[in-house]
Amino acid sequence: MTSKMVIRQPQPTMIIQDSDEWGSDICDCTQDVPECCFGFWCLPCFACSTSKKYGQCLCLPLLDLFGGLISPVTMSMRVSMRERYGIKDTMCKDCVYSTFCVPCSWCQMSREMRRRKIPIVLISSKAT
Repeated sequence: MTSKMVIRQPQPTMIIQDSDEWGSDICDCTQDVPECCFGFWCLPCFACSTSKKYGQCLCLPLLDLFGGLISPVTMSMRVSMRERYGIKDTMCKDCVYSTFCVPCSWCQMSREMRRRKIPIVLISSKAT
């Protein structure tokens, strides 16, 4: 009997067909009213919470306070999210939303993360 040495274990893969557009519009606050109220009334806390859920530093959005007219962290998070999820949009829109619609922009990013978060379930089998 010969035995094989396994060098690399098979990795779980998932194929998902998802849209290349945002799952909600910038002003779709009615999809999650409590979240949007939180984002409107306490934007720094909401942005920090959303940033942490995205895998970034908790306090990163606070740097927007030093950004001037355009919120650099908000814009870079939108661009990063578009790249991660394959959303086709323009830098021009990211710039406009990050400048004039900051709370709505963070709410849209939060909704998108929640919509695209797909848990991966690993199933182990017993060797018999």
